This record gives sequence, structure tokens and C-alpha cells, in this order.
Amino acid sequence: MTLEMHPQRWGDPAHAAPLPESVRGLVDAFVGTRDTPAVEDVRLPDAGIGDDLLAALRAEIGDDAVLVDDESRRLRTRGKSTPDLIRARTGDLADAPDAVARPGSPEHVAAVLAWAVDHHVAVVPFGGGTCVTGGLAARRDGYAGLISLDLVRLDQLLSVDKVSMTAVLQPGMRGPAAEAALAEHGLTLGHFPQSFEFASIGGFAATRSSGQSSAGFGRFDDMVVGLRVATPVGELVLGSSPANAAGPDLREAVLGSEGTLGVITEVTVRVRALAAEKVYEAWSFATFAEGAEAMRTLAQSGRLPTVLRLSDETETMVNLASQSDIGGDGVTGCLMIAGYEGEAASVAARRAEVTTVLESLGGTDLGEERGQAWAAGRFHAPYLRDSMLDAGVLVETLETATFWSNREQVYQAVKQALETSLGEGTLVLCHISHVYETGCSLYFTVAAKQAEDPLPQWLAAKAAASDAMIESGATITHHHAVGTDHKPWLAREIGPVGVAMLRGLKGAVDPAGVLNPGVLIP
Repeated sequence: MTLEMHPQRWGDPAHAAPLPESVRGLVDAFVGTRDTPAVEDVRLPDAGIGDDLLAALRAEIGDDAVLVDDESRRLRTRGKSTPDLIRARTGDLADAPDAVARPGSPEHVAAVLAWAVDHHVAVVPFGGGTCVTGGLAARRDGYAGLISLDLVRLDQLLSVDKVSMTAVLQPGMRGPAAEAALAEHGLTLGHFPQSFEFASIGGFAATRSSGQSSAGFGRFDDMVVGLRVATPVGELVLGSSPANAAGPDLREAVLGSEGTLGVITEVTVRVRALAAEKVYEAWSFATFAEGAEAMRTLAQSGRLPTVLRLSDETETMVNLASQSDIGGDGVTGCLMIAGYEGEAASVAARRAEVTTVLESLGGTDLGEERGQAWAAGRFHAPYLRDSMLDAGVLVETLETATFWSNREQVYQAVKQALETSLGEGTLVLCHISHVYETGCSLYFTVAAKQAEDPLPQWLAAKAAASDAMIESGATITHHHAVGTDHKPWLAREIGPVGVAMLRGLKGAVDPAGVLNPGVLIP
């Protein structure tokens, strides 16, 4: 049975916990806390789609595949960004779909799209519901209704090719289920974003996801070798070879398209052998700049570990508070985590190479305890956000990427924009968790005292930070996708010609405009 996330919180409700006292003390010192519980009695708006239309849909995909109960609709309302949660916590579920369709085959997906075109109903593809950029809040004005196209029943590992080291997965598989199915063949995908426990294979592809092992395994779009996609004008099948020169790679058009150009029904991915050994260790560097320079050196020398991440001074301070059971002895400046996965001999060899480089650049080896603690808690941070929202602390994340030569400028510009917008007492944390020969990502977490109305408070801060990214020459998003939140800045990033190209693609495959209207396309 697929575990559903709480409509007002992240993840499994059983894992929710109060704010740890060590963290509460730190937050109290900088931000201040006060109880701000969520509204418990959340009512849904009435469904706005006619019974005759639903009867026609049931005739296409089966009575049990169309759900209209409040619980199903509630659980598919928006995603899990802080603005999404703020709205839900105050009882606002105005974006709830009128119905939830659960097709059981690619043919049923095609039938849903044909029905949507015939009756001009908006369709929002739904995987795990972990979106943090408004990608599940489609525009519904001008449509006969809006449905959530939940791909949960398309959840199988269809085939494995151990000679080519590829596998075909259905889009509704959640991360843990995909890893479990591949493990039966001695294989792994190796894609572990923070949303891993709830996000889906289709969602990984549709948002160009990047996982915590990206230094060694690459982003999810690097892993995709083939796609099967249902569109309102027919099926698109891509990826007949590992590489080609047959014009522009249309896989790239689908990857990151967020359900606006079609619904992914199969994903062929590159897989690798299960690791015989996994080792995670911690290092410290005197400054964020020195640690970043060490990461650049590793990336450009081809000596990257599987996992590599570096926290700035403020994030390191918060991490130490949250790991008070380990203690802070030996940790100064900035904390780095390096992880190695693979055969024992290759792990030992790569670890020795990386150690030599990090020591030569001023790093201090802190051993494995803190690294293993990071690995054990790598998916827990979103639960901490819920606890902080309960305590009256506005918390959200945002990320970007830039070239190494521009890293410090972007880092300072975004920090200053957030601190200026949110005012005194604002905590801005940052880490680098995805690196390339030419540059890196910067992932910010911000905490501030909630205003009486925290939504406009955050939207103003988000706009200031987004402006700073674009004006500094960075991207509006490295791996959080575009959704509705980033759409104004996407137009600035790609320019009018890029916007025209996206609109042309949309018009070609979805002329009726029923697929996730209002999302991504400027």
C-alpha cells in the first residue's frame, strides 16, 4: 500500500515530532518562537465538475478508477512548499481537484487525455505530491473542471537489461519501491533526493530531479535513456539508442516539462550494481570559500566521491545543534560530508585520493561518526520544517546554480536579499550539494519570525531572492523545477525567443491546453 502524506504536513504523520530543545534554543536566540498550530477542521470546496462528465470518464477507465471523496481530493491539493503548507494550515484548500483519476495502463492515460480534450477539463499529473514550486496548482478558470491524474497504479518494474545495464520503470513507482525492485536483481538506480521516500519515478523525470549522490551518479536526467509519453495528439516514444545525432534530443524537451507537454508512462533508466560498501565521513574547513575551493578542485580533477556536500558557517552551527548527541568537538568553520559507494577496493582507492586533496587544501578529517549520522537522517529535514512552522518560525528553502567564478557573488547577493526582505533576526543557511567541473548549486534555507500573515511575507522574500539570482547571472532553479512560483523569472532567464520555443512545443502537443495549465510555460 502506498503511504499518503498528511495534507498539512510533510511525509508520514508518525514521524512528526516537536522541535528538539537544542534547536529551539538556537532559534529562540535568533528568531523567537510562538505556538502557531494548524487549523484542524479543513473543509473542501464543492466539486465543480458535472456528474455527466464523470460518468463519461468512468466509462473509459472504470468506476473504481475515478475518486470523488473528500480525502482523495484533499491529499492531491497542491504540493509541499511552505506557501502550499501555509495555505493548507489556515484551512485554504481552494485548489482541490474536482476528482482524482487513477489510470491502470498507458492506454488508460491516453483515454483520460482524450476525454479531457473532448470536454475541456484541466488535467494535473500527480506522482508523489512532493512538488515545492506550485507545480500542482494548475489554472482552472475557463475549464469545465480540473482533475488530478494520479499515476499511483502505474507502479511496476517492467524489465531489466543486465547486459546494457538499463531498466524500464513505470512512473508511479515511489523511490523506495523502485530501489527494492531493482535490488532483487542486484541493481540500484542510486537516485536519493531528500524527497526520496515519497517522490515518484515520473516526478523525478518531469522535474529534472537531482539526488544527494549526484557527485558520483549524476542527476536523474543523466540516468534517463528512454521515455514513453502520452500526449493529447498521440504517443511519443523516445530513446532507441544510448546516443544519437538525429536532430535535437526530444527527451530533453520532456524532462523538466512538469506534465505540461505530456504524461510520462514509462521511463527507461541507466542502472548500476548495488554497492558492496558505503562509507560516509565528515570534514571541516575554516571557511565556506575554502571548502568550496576544495570541491572545485575535486570536480575539476575527476576525483569526486559519490556524495559531496558543504555547509556554510550558519548551517554548520544549526547542524551541530541538531546533532548535540555527537558533540561539536573538532568542528570549526564549515562542515563537509563525503560519501563513497561501490566495491570495497574502489571505495578505498577513491577515498585515499579525496583525502589527499582535502588535506592539502586545509581540510580536517573528523571521521565517520558525523558522516554516518548525516546518512541516517538524510530524509528527515522536512519534518523539522513542520515543527518550526508549529513554533511560529517561517522556514523555506530555495536553490540556484552558477559557475565557480560567480559563486561568491551569487551567495552574498541571495543572502542579502533574504535578510533585507525578512528583517532582523533572519537566519540564512546555505550548502553546496551538487558540483560540476564548471560550477555548483547553492541551496539556501531561511528562517524568520512569522508575520501575522506569513504568506505575503514569504512571497516578498522569495521575489527578492529570485531577482538577486537572475541579476547575478545564476539560474532560477537547479533542481526544484519551475511550477508557477518560478515562471516569471524563467521568462527572464530564457528570454523572448526561449519563451516562444516553449509555447510552440506546448501548442504542438497540447493544442487544447488541458495539460497542467498555468504551470511552467510563461
